[in-house]
Amino acid sequence: MKQYHLIVSGLVQGVGFRYYTERIALSMQIKGWVRNLPDDTVEIVAQGTESALLAFIKEVKNSPGFSRVDDVKIHEQPPENFTAFKIK
Repeated sequence: MKQYHLIVSGLVQGVGFRYYTERIALSMQIKGWVRNLPDDTVEIVAQGTESALLAFIKEVKNSPGFSRVDDVKIHEQPPENFTAFKIK
């Protein structure tokens, strides 16, 4: 298991981006969470297999719906003990 911390910038608040993120995380068996930050970015902590995480990050970068992803900062973290993926 690996875990990544992502900060997503662009037009990612008020456009359903967190719900999209939750949906793709659940479909890829990713655990962790997603939340809006005060600076209009979205923070994601994602845990799963390396291949699932790479596919998840690729989908996050796809700018679904009305969102627009300009940048994704990614840092690896030590894995925590998540049991699900949640919107905070």
